[in-house]
Amino acid sequence: MPVMPGWLEVVVRSGIAVILLLFISRSVIRKSLAQVSYFEFISGIVLGVILALGSINLAIPIAFPLLGLLVWGISPYLIGWLTIKSARFRHVVYGRGIPVIKDGKILEDNLKKERYSSDELLKQLRSKNVFQVADVEFAVLETSGDISVLLKKDYQPLTPKDMSLSTAPIKEPETVVMDGKILDEPLATVGLNRNWLELELEKIGVAIENVYLGQVDSYGQLTVDLFDDKLKVPAPQEKPLLLATIKKCQADLEIFALETNNEAAKQMYTKHAQQIEDMLKKVTPLLR
Repeated sequence: MPVMPGWLEVVVRSGIAVILLLFISRSVIRKSLAQVSYFEFISGIVLGVILALGSINLAIPIAFPLLGLLVWGISPYLIGWLTIKSARFRHVVYGRGIPVIKDGKILEDNLKKERYSSDELLKQLRSKNVFQVADVEFAVLETSGDISVLLKKDYQPLTPKDMSLSTAPIKEPETVVMDGKILDEPLATVGLNRNWLELELEKIGVAIENVYLGQVDSYGQLTVDLFDDKLKVPAPQEKPLLLATIKKCQADLEIFALETNNEAAKQMYTKHAQQIEDMLKKVTPLLR
């Protein structure tokens, strides 16, 4: 049986290692680096070392690094599965969040237990745009080392709900153009077609070949990003135009009511103008 040249064996081993590493990284864990636990991080390093040694150290039989790879590759998966099934095991492996601020007061004992300094705490708070500890209702030191902050009610940003304002629901936009190519499936998802898209692009004076990315929101408005960043594209006008049309209809009805001498017609125009005004109060926040 012919012996494989050393350089070729290194190439084959390295190719197998790359494929295995890609497979493990895609199938075992789906987290950002900030969410990876210390054990998972160290396991990834060990896997890389095993694959590197198995690729270039020809004195090691190929079965040995594969066996080590199997053990270290399956271990994070099994531990992850057990942490999902058992809260107690999850707390043992990942730990728990530790309160560090409560009612605007720093919990010094908890900071000391975690060997977390005041400077580190203030730095983390500043990264959350919090510059005064007294403004914090509750803060937790997460197992990742990050801090989750809940501000006191008086210092939280106002929301439309706080002001009793109606807001339009937001849905995921559909990408209908990518890299200058029309995507028919997303267009069909929002009930549109190529003719509509070409007409909208013609309105703003843009050719499909010049569109890097085009998206349609739940209101049927098209926004585009061009390859040429120096060119400016006008903002969508569908909602402002609709709002202006409704206001014009109300104004026309009020004018008709003032100009007519027919009492029945005057009452009808006035009634419908009032109905449109009531409707405008509801839809104006949605169409702005």
